[in-house]
Order: sequence, then C-alpha cells, then structure tokens
Amino acid sequence: MSTQASIPTVLQRLHQGTVDWLHSWWRLLHFAVVMFTLALLPSTYGRDKRPLLARHLVADTAPNLAWYGVLSALVSLVLIRIVVVTSQSYGLSRFALEMVVRVLVLELVPLTAAAFVALRTTLPAGLEFAQRRSAGTVTLAELHTEFFPRVAAGIFAVWMLAAVSCVLTLILAYLSLYGFTPWAMAGYTRVVGQVFNPAVTLILVLKIVFFSFAVGLIPMASSFYFGASYRNKVTHGLSDMVRLFAVMLFIEVASLMGNYY
Repeated sequence: MSTQASIPTVLQRLHQGTVDWLHSWWRLLHFAVVMFTLALLPSTYGRDKRPLLARHLVADTAPNLAWYGVLSALVSLVLIRIVVVTSQSYGLSRFALEMVVRVLVLELVPLTAAAFVALRTTLPAGLEFAQRRSAGTVTLAELHTEFFPRVAAGIFAVWMLAAVSCVLTLILAYLSLYGFTPWAMAGYTRVVGQVFNPAVTLILVLKIVFFSFAVGLIPMASSFYFGASYRNKVTHGLSDMVRLFAVMLFIEVASLMGNYY
C-alpha cells in the first residue's frame, strides 16, 4: 500500500517540478522581451536617463576591467607557456600559435569573462537590489531607472572584458612566441587570419553576445518577479546561479559544435 500510495505522490512532485521549471523559463523569456523592448525605445536614452545609465556602465565595467585584465594576463602567460613547451616537446612548434588562439581566445577568454562579471557584479547586484526593493507591481519608471541600466551594464561589461582580454591575449601570444621583434608580424597575422575565418569570427561574436545576455538578464529577472521576498528565497538564488551557468555551458557546447563539427 505504501508503495502504491507513493507513486501518485512522486508523479505529483514531478509534475509540479516540471511546471515550476517551465514557469521560471517563461518568466525569464518575458523579462528578456521587456528589456529588449526598452532597449529599442528612444525614451530609454533620454537626457534625464543617460547619466544614470552611464554611471551603471562605468561602475560595473571599470573595476572588473582592471582586475580581470591583470588576472587574464597572468593566466594567459602561464597557459601560453604550457602550450608552447608541450608543442615543442612533440615537434609541433609550427602549430603552437594556432593552438593558443583556439584554446584561449576562442574558448577560455569569453567564458571566463562572462563568469567573472556574473560572480563579481550581476549576481550580487541582483540579490542586493531585490532586498532593497519594495513589494508590489513594477512601474514603467522603475523599469527605466532601475532594471534596464543594471541589465545594460552587465551586458556591456561582458563585451568590454571579452574584447580587451582577447586583444591582450593575442599581444601576449606574439611576445611569448617571437619576442620584441616586428619581423614575425607577417607570419603571425597570417596564422591568426587563418584561424579567424568568417564562420569562426561570427561564432565568437555570437557566443560573447549570448553570454552577455545570460549574465545581464538572469540575475535581474528574479528581482523583477520576487522583489523584497527574494531575500527569503536563498534556494531560488542558488537556482539562478545554476541556471546561469547551465545556459553558459549550453552556449559553449553549441559554439564548440559550430567550430569543430
């Protein structure tokens, strides 16, 4: 009897979990549509709203850019050295530069940039803002002045960190492989140009864009729907983190399939 009685309970829990899961993704999609609609409205960039938007962009990007630039340079130097030494030991020195570009610039730098912004800025900011919010319906003015600037700042921070880190990694790769000489520039640009064909470049840009959308939208969506009650939903906050990194993992796998299959 206990076994027979437990089956409907398990099915009911499975049904409820599936409904909650679908509902959470529907809420995220609705919030994304609202933010993209605001991004297309000229009133969002009015004279009275531009200072607030600029302040969020600078506050969420400048500190992250300094810290991430230093950490990215150190990690890139270590990984570049590992790749160069490994390729030399196997007699594959001519492929060292291509391996560095593919491993670091195409894969690791965009992923780590998005994760850095999420952990350092958007996830804490979303939780802090939710705790300060009052319960109730969100007004259009609050969407313009509170939600959209934070979402835009998270998206812009990922773009900036990924772009600067990719350029910095390419410079460090050249210096590590050839030293301070301009005579290897022709061969270097030829190899990099062969890696960055139109298809690979498009996939890289789309990956960074989708990473930035996930980092900017997912944390703030919970603030939009839960408000002040979000402070009591610690498990929901953890689910937001899991959802964010699951989306990032899906984007990374899709980019790998596009580049190598």
